[in-house]
Formats: sequence, C-alpha cells, structure tokens
Amino acid sequence: MHGRLRWCVIGLIGLATVINYIDRNALAVMWPEVSKDIGATKEDYALLVTIFMIFYALGQSLFGRIFDAIGTRMGFTLSIVVWSLSIAAHAFVRSMPLLVVLRASLGISEAGNWPGAAKANALWFPSRERAFAQGIFNAGASLGGIISAPLIALLFVQFGWQGTFLLIGVLGFIWLVPWLWFYKADPEGHPHISAEERDYILSGRTEAGRDDARRIPLGELLRHRQSWGVILARFFLDPVWWLFVSWLPIYLAETFGFDVKQIGLFAWVPFVGAMLGSLFGGWLAGRIIGAGGGVHKARTTAIALGCAIMLPALLFTIRADDPLTAVLLIACILFGFQTAIGNIQTLPSDFFGGGAVGSLAGISGTAAVAGTLITTWLVPVLTKTSYAPIFALSAAIVPLSFLAFRLIGGRVEPVAARAANSPK
Repeated sequence: MHGRLRWCVIGLIGLATVINYIDRNALAVMWPEVSKDIGATKEDYALLVTIFMIFYALGQSLFGRIFDAIGTRMGFTLSIVVWSLSIAAHAFVRSMPLLVVLRASLGISEAGNWPGAAKANALWFPSRERAFAQGIFNAGASLGGIISAPLIALLFVQFGWQGTFLLIGVLGFIWLVPWLWFYKADPEGHPHISAEERDYILSGRTEAGRDDARRIPLGELLRHRQSWGVILARFFLDPVWWLFVSWLPIYLAETFGFDVKQIGLFAWVPFVGAMLGSLFGGWLAGRIIGAGGGVHKARTTAIALGCAIMLPALLFTIRADDPLTAVLLIACILFGFQTAIGNIQTLPSDFFGGGAVGSLAGISGTAAVAGTLITTWLVPVLTKTSYAPIFALSAAIVPLSFLAFRLIGGRVEPVAARAANSPK
C-alpha cells in the first residue's frame, strides 16, 4: 500500500543496527580471553564500558546536530565508516591504553545510528506508522544481540579474537554499498519514489502537524517541558537495556561459570524477547492509532505496558538460580523494555517538527547514557557476591521513567498545536 520505498529505507537502517550491535558486543563476548591476553580485570572492563558510554553520550548529541546539518545519507555514511574502522583496529590491541582509545572512537561513532534512525523515521513515515517503523529499527538492535553472541563465539573458535575483530569490521563497509546506491535523497527529492508514496508520506506529516523543517536552536528546544519528559524518560529507562547489553556475558560467566562457547549458547536468548517487544510495541501503537485512539493513547498504553512487564520480571530475576530461568526472565525484561522504548523514541517526532528530531533524539540519547554510566559504576561495587542488588536497583528506576514521560512530558501532541489550544 502507498509504495514500499520507505520500508526499504528503514530495513537498511535496521540492518546497520544489527552490525552496530555485533561490533559493540564482540568485546563483551570475548572478554574472558581478551582479558587474559592483555592482563585486564573486571574493574578494567567497567572502565572500558564507562569510556564507551561517555563517548557514546557525546556522540548522540554530536551526531544529532550532524544529521540535522548534513542529512541522513551522509550522516549514516560518516558514522558507519568510523565505527567499522574502530572495531577492526581492536585486532591490534596489546594493552589497555589502545583499547581505551578504540572504545572511545567506537562509542562516539556508533552513537550516530540512533539520532539518524529517528531522523529517517520522521522524514519517511507518517505518524500512524512511525512506532512500527521504530520497532523495525529497534528489532535490528535485538537481532544484533541474537546474532552477535553465537557468531562471535563461532568466529573466535576459528580465527581467535584478533581475526574476529578484523572480520566484523568489514561488515560496515559491505553495508555502505547498498546504502549509497539506494538512498539518493529524502522523500521530497528521491528519484525513485512514486508520487503516491511521496504524497502519502508528506500528507501524514501534515496531519500530525510536523511538516516544519525549521532547525530549532538548542536553547529553545530545552525550554519546552516536552523535551525534558523525553530526556528524563530515557535517563531512567535506558540503563536497564545497557545493563544486559554490557554485562550479560560477564553475569553468565561469574554467576554460572560459563566460558566463551557457553556464553555463545545462552546469551542470544534474551534478545529474542527484545526483538519481539520491538515489533509488538510498534504494532500495538499502530493498532490503537488505526482504531481511532490517537497518538497520545497509543504512546501511553505501550509505554505503560512495557514498564508493567519489566518491573516484576526484574524482581523475579533476583531469585533466578539456573541459567535457563535467568535468560528467559531477562528475555521478558527486554521484551517490556523494547515495547516501551520504541514509543519513547518516537516522541521527538510526535512533539516537534523535522528540524528538531535529530537534535532531541541526540540529547535524550546523551541523557540515556548519563543514566547508564551511573549503573555501570555501580555494577562492580554491587555485584561482588551477587547480581541481586543491581537487578533491584533496575526495578526501582522503571516506574520513574514512566512518571517522567507522563507527568513532565504531558499529553502527546505537537507542541505548536498544544500552544494554540492552551488558555489565553
């Protein structure tokens, strides 16, 4: 219906996200062997996660502005070239200092994928399809999590950790070939888009009140409470995702005595739940909007449901005493997370025009990393004998995310429309 070009765009971006997660997860999966070879400790790993996240935070805001300035086509190209070179260079690491530099360059460049996806979503999809498109993109992150552990373990057995880093570094350059060939321009000027699909996309933007492409200055953007609702919702919620992305292989190794091959056998399971949650959250929001429920009801319902699934699953994980139970509960946690986060990530385009989407997505991504850094610093302190305290902390911050979205962000509608409808 209405053409398929927009779905090809989000599909390619989803594939880039798969590569993104393969690259970032490789060090965690192979850490038991890498750490032995370079003489590193668990505290060193926490430092590397911290360095990655600090530069990932900087990269979110930096690339948010870059995408608004140079566009989606070249923004993605710059991001993936730098991160592919960075992960390939991990093969030459012999000590911590070089690894610190490479985790920094990987973090700042991989961050571009997220504001870029939010920008593309706002450009290519009407509001009623936006959550499902975001779900497809987020499913790429989950699929990367599913693929990365067994793929990395398999490559490690065949080529060692140095060869594995080199091989996965090639993936990004392969992706660039169809991207540069296919993504000629945004929908307004793309030479291969049908008139019907172009009109469908542009009319969908107008219906939602977001056909404004004006770049909004950062100071003006931060004067709106809606911006702070998005920023704080991600500050509280994203640490739950990153807890498992960064620490799941280490958790399995320390709690159940797993080696690299066993990690590859189990660590993919939770990301199946995440992938299903990505698609479900987008489908649910689209279904509510299609039935006439409106964007506000759709976002609120999906975010509330996701948080309601996460909270008890996190508490049950505290008592998990075998690896299968643990990974199945974590799959439920990540299902709920992706149900909620896909809808939170569409809020910049729900609230503001196209000229602000990349910027607000980038700023909120930076806030998400700031929250994640706090949990990263706490993990080595709280997990000396058990991971139960960090799971309990994660459960406590889930409702804070929903309250930030609901109480600070308020009703989900275009900011211009809200201003026009407010009492004079």
